[in-house]
Amino acid sequence: MMMRKPRALVVDDDRSWQEILREILEDSGCEVDTAASLDEAQRLMAVPHRVAVVDLALHERDHHNRDGLMVLKLLREHDPGCSAILLTGYATVELAVSAIRQYGAENVLRKEVFTRGELKKLLLSIFSAEEKKPEDTKPTVTLPQLLKVNREARILLVEDDQSWQDILSELLGESGFQVRACRSFGEALGCLRRERYQLAIIDLSLSHASGGGGIGATRPEDLEGYRLLLGFQGGGTPVIVLSGMTDPVLIEQTFARPQVFAYLEKQSFHRKVFLRTVHEALQQKGPPAEFEKLTEREREVLELLAEGKTNKEIAEALVITTNTVKRHLKSIFAKLEIHTRAAAVARIKGET
Repeated sequence: MMMRKPRALVVDDDRSWQEILREILEDSGCEVDTAASLDEAQRLMAVPHRVAVVDLALHERDHHNRDGLMVLKLLREHDPGCSAILLTGYATVELAVSAIRQYGAENVLRKEVFTRGELKKLLLSIFSAEEKKPEDTKPTVTLPQLLKVNREARILLVEDDQSWQDILSELLGESGFQVRACRSFGEALGCLRRERYQLAIIDLSLSHASGGGGIGATRPEDLEGYRLLLGFQGGGTPVIVLSGMTDPVLIEQTFARPQVFAYLEKQSFHRKVFLRTVHEALQQKGPPAEFEKLTEREREVLELLAEGKTNKEIAEALVITTNTVKRHLKSIFAKLEIHTRAAAVARIKGET
């Protein structure tokens, strides 16, 4: 008996985009229905669809049109088994949050950086998640089981936007992790001083006023989230940055911090990609047990040392004297059983 092809819905008022999306969906094994307006899409909803790709603006002369969100709303109400993907040339962080949280979109793709491969991989992920027949059903494997970590795994979430904080806390909580959510620099810094975490997820800009797509003349050091990276000791907690800032220079500078594992953009946020990144970050080789011997201050000195700073620069950064730095280094060398600064840098980078 031949299996029935999954049915897909394309909603876009641009004929060329309709054809592009139809081709990709047909190549993925779908039967495709197309609509150019909200009314046409609503009529086609009489038939269930497995997946829908919906343009945000369904009026070529009105770029402020948001009929695509109404299509998502109707799909959520009348065809809950349909995985919806919003496609737009006008993506913002707020739109991505709204489409995912309020309207139930699986993902938000931007037309200006659209690739066929990205959509095909997303479709593959959606179709592979279809329910199996009862006789083929196997126990669900949760993320913590995959990671072989227990429910005591602690994650620090630093995000001042309540919508994003809710989305991320829910995803992580459902995966079995303990989440400590913070909204400000001071609150997060206090948590870092008092507690240890297996992973941290932070937004670079902890101010809605500076939450745009680029930083302009803003230096990374002026961003509170970026400054928090200084609070993560070298060889310790990995960090996933989730930000609405897309400036390439900023991203490169962020990755220069040794503890940064990944940089995810809010405008193209995808739940499965996010959870997979969490998985990969937690699968990293943990810090050597010997680092547990170090005090909080010694870890700070060691990280600054790994950045190539001199004793004087370390002293200035930590507001201590150079003699105090020397005492810390002597203690660090003894605990790690090394004798030189170069050996300390190699140890923190996992080279020895």
